[in-house]
Amino acid sequence: MKTSILIAAIFFSGLTFAQEKKQDSAKTKNIEGITLTKQVFKKQSDRFVYDVAASPIAKGNTTFDLLKQTPLLSTTDDKTLKIVGKNNALIYINGRKTNMDAESLTQFLKNTPAENIQKIEVITVPGSEYQVESSDGIINIILKKKMSNGTSGNMRMSNSQNKFNASNASFSVNYRKDKLGVTANLSGGENINPQAYVLKNGIGKVKNESVGNIDDPNKNLGGYLNMDYQLTDKSNLALSWNSWANKSYNSTIDLLNTLTQPNNAGILETTYTRTKNKENARNYNNSVNLNYEVKLDSLGSKFNANAAYLIYKRFQFSDNNTMISDVKGSTSGFSRTGRKIIQDIPQIVNNFSGTVDYIQKFKNDFTFSVGGNFNKTKTDNDTKNYNYGYDYDVATGNLKGIDTQRDFNHFIYDENIYGAYITLEKKFSDKFSGKVGARYEITNSVGTADSFKNDVQGQQKIEQNYNNLLPYLSFNYAINDKNNISYSFSSRMRRPSFWELNPVRNIITEDNYTQNNPFVKASSTYNQELTYMYKNSYFLILNHSYVKDQITQVPLQKKYLDDNNMERVRLAYIRTNFGDKQEMSAMLGIQKSLFKQYVTLNFNAGVQHNINNGTLDTDPTTGQVFDTYTNNRKSTSFIVTSNNTIRLDKKKTWFLGVNYFYVDKQQIELGMLKSLMSLDLSIKKNWNDWTFAVNVNDILRTNVVEIEDYQDNGNYNYIKNDMYKRNVTVSLTYSFGNSKVKKVRDIEAASDAIKNRTR
Repeated sequence: MKTSILIAAIFFSGLTFAQEKKQDSAKTKNIEGITLTKQVFKKQSDRFVYDVAASPIAKGNTTFDLLKQTPLLSTTDDKTLKIVGKNNALIYINGRKTNMDAESLTQFLKNTPAENIQKIEVITVPGSEYQVESSDGIINIILKKKMSNGTSGNMRMSNSQNKFNASNASFSVNYRKDKLGVTANLSGGENINPQAYVLKNGIGKVKNESVGNIDDPNKNLGGYLNMDYQLTDKSNLALSWNSWANKSYNSTIDLLNTLTQPNNAGILETTYTRTKNKENARNYNNSVNLNYEVKLDSLGSKFNANAAYLIYKRFQFSDNNTMISDVKGSTSGFSRTGRKIIQDIPQIVNNFSGTVDYIQKFKNDFTFSVGGNFNKTKTDNDTKNYNYGYDYDVATGNLKGIDTQRDFNHFIYDENIYGAYITLEKKFSDKFSGKVGARYEITNSVGTADSFKNDVQGQQKIEQNYNNLLPYLSFNYAINDKNNISYSFSSRMRRPSFWELNPVRNIITEDNYTQNNPFVKASSTYNQELTYMYKNSYFLILNHSYVKDQITQVPLQKKYLDDNNMERVRLAYIRTNFGDKQEMSAMLGIQKSLFKQYVTLNFNAGVQHNINNGTLDTDPTTGQVFDTYTNNRKSTSFIVTSNNTIRLDKKKTWFLGVNYFYVDKQQIELGMLKSLMSLDLSIKKNWNDWTFAVNVNDILRTNVVEIEDYQDNGNYNYIKNDMYKRNVTVSLTYSFGNSKVKKVRDIEAASDAIKNRTR
């Protein structure tokens, strides 16, 4: 259930360095390729460059598969990609950010043939010209140049099995005729996301335990249409439209709750309740972007302008029930049945955005860039909560309500962001180059909450205005043909996502909920990175990041007396700013093809040191006071990943993938994250225009999240989240048409920075 259990999101946002499976996905493609003789991974200026045109793993794979095999990249959920040491990775194509929301972007990457790619650039510390937040990095995909007219496309079908079965299908087509290019995609799928969930928490002798399952059915349908028209030899006009819809009905939580507490005589007693929650949700994301670009000279100078509109809608209705039960979870035979909480939680986001960029290149290898952006966003969240207590009438078999509480909250958030940047880049010699820049951002926001609680009305207005100057610096020095060293520094902000600002409470059990916070302010991040490379195959990366006022979820607990005057423990996950955090990492790696490209090795080993410093005892939204939660602990962790592709035949038609990762235990915001590892195997067969693949992931079933925290005051919290990562996936892909069709020019949308905050 997307909005009820946030354990996965908590884990993935905290574990920024954890490398997961970089394996060949079973969702593959086959398209006529070009055979080259070498594969190169090297450092250039402010980025790492992975030349994959001749990679043996490119044939028949998707772009998403290839990115998972790229050095420094990983995925933790087979949906989003991360860069080592970064919170998030933004996808760019040919230097422009993709104009898609998170779901449709994933489908786009899984439906784009890897053989269309010339190289992949990994920008770990982006310059001032990029609109990124926090410690976000950039993955820039450079496509091959294809000049021919004609039509090409592909069709893909896949089926996966873990606890449940999942199926997906897609159809993509590219059309080029003289000055006009069109690219379109339609994809859909159906799956059930399962989770096994354990939560234990307690204060002294009072302890709670919740054990059960979460099943979240999903039906997805989406696509995109991109059109590019060449107005003149130097100017282009492009229009992009993206749409994605998700329907998640009958999502369920089924938990058996055990409460151990001393009675009035001081004797420990155990009681049981059962939580059965049902949720229906659907969301829609539509965006359109208009782009104009004109080339100013033969050196590459250009002017670029974008205007975009985005609308995002999510409707969520949940029915949460807690009933008295026995030790086996049976709720029959009890006079007091429990409580029912009904929640209606919609969200609507409207955004208009515009960007302009001017880039002037000079003959002396000097580049001057200047630009600006404007974002105007309005979110509307009209939340309704109904809290019922009821009895079970044994005589009639009907439920009888005994009390009702109503809690309505209409939260409207208006935000305007103004930004401007300037960068200066100079290549001083064949060995030395440098880049300096700065971005200045102004943010003005107003949040208005009209509340209605048990016939009592109230209004709250939250205004936040802040200006930020964000400097950037980098240099790259090629000592000789074999040795290269580079350094980068960057300052960034991390604004809260729109859902984090909506002051809604999501109920998990009677004593367990999550609380969002309209008072969350933007955090600041300072990144430094030093890189040494040898022979473009071996590298050492030293990274340091400092986050001030980090945004996270904090577990707060407190004792309280229930209606029977018995002690209980409430556990709330509060979204807020929580102190400061530092992360320091050192990574040694190798990217190399061995034995005449029969073996492609991508091996990384490193350590990460985390320093946490945060304290919280009050919910900023409600003012409710809890026991003090403190995380001022340090940890040092060891990480290993090994991703290997083995070519099994001389004709390059059979491939075996063997991938493994291990992440040592480490301290994150919620406590100590226990060690994780995964072993994945895959086999792939390319046959003309067809590709067949089978993947077996997490064979040992060791990729299960466990977090444990002990506070000095005796409070205890434990989380176990099994998302059934062990699965088998079978896929079949067919490619057709002229594989040399020139791709539509990919455009960075003006609203892309806003899209990331709707996730």
